[in-house]
Amino acid sequence: MNEVVLIGASGLAREVVASVQGANRYIGILDDDPATHGRTIAGLPVLGGVELAADRAERLLVCVGAGVLRRAIVRRLALLGVGADRYAAHVADHAVIGAGSRIGAGAVLLDGVVVTADAVVGHHVVVMPNTVVTHDDVVGDFVTLAAGVALGGGVSLGEAAFLGMNAAVAPGVVIGRDAVIGMGAVVLADVPPAQTWAGVPAHPLTRNDPKIARSGP
Repeated sequence: MNEVVLIGASGLAREVVASVQGANRYIGILDDDPATHGRTIAGLPVLGGVELAADRAERLLVCVGAGVLRRAIVRRLALLGVGADRYAAHVADHAVIGAGSRIGAGAVLLDGVVVTADAVVGHHVVVMPNTVVTHDDVVGDFVTLAAGVALGGGVSLGEAAFLGMNAAVAPGVVIGRDAVIGMGAVVLADVPPAQTWAGVPAHPLTRNDPKIARSGP
C-alpha cells in the first residue's frame, strides 16, 4: 500500500478521498494557508505548508483545481528537489481505463470517467466525473477537464488547457496550450493557444494571459 500526501486543502482533495478505497492510502494534506494547519479535512490532518513535501518520504498528489496552479506547484517543488517519481496517480474506483491507454503521474480521474482505447492522459491532469476520453486522444500535462466533458477520437489538448462542464470536442480537433473552453461549448475547429472559446459552435472570445490563474473545478 502506497502512502500519499495530498497537496491542497481543497474540494478536489475531498473528492479524491471520497472516490477510492484502493491501493493508495491518503495520510495527510499540505497547504500554504496557515489557517488550515492543524485542522482535519476529509478525515485527514493538515500537516503544514507545501514546502514540507521536500522533507517527507510519501508520494504526493497535487489537488488544486486550476491547471496553471498545479503547474506552478510542481515547478516550485522541483526546485526543492521533488522529482517526477514522487507523484502518485489517482484513479477512482468507478473510473474505467481501457486497453492501451496510459495515465501520467499525478493525474486525478474521478468517478464515472471513461478512458477508452489507446489514449494518453498526461501528468497532473484532472478529469472530473462523467467525462469521456476516447480512442487516440492526447491530453497534455496539467489539463483540466470539468464534469461531463466529451472528447471525440484523436483530439489533442495542449498543456494546462481548461475545458468547462459538458463541453464537447469533435474528432481530430487540436486545442492549444493554456486555452479555455466554456461550459457547454461544442468545439468543431482547432483552438489556438491561450484563447477562450465558447458557444455552439464554439468561437473565440478573448485572448488569455497564461500567467493568470483560472478557476478550476
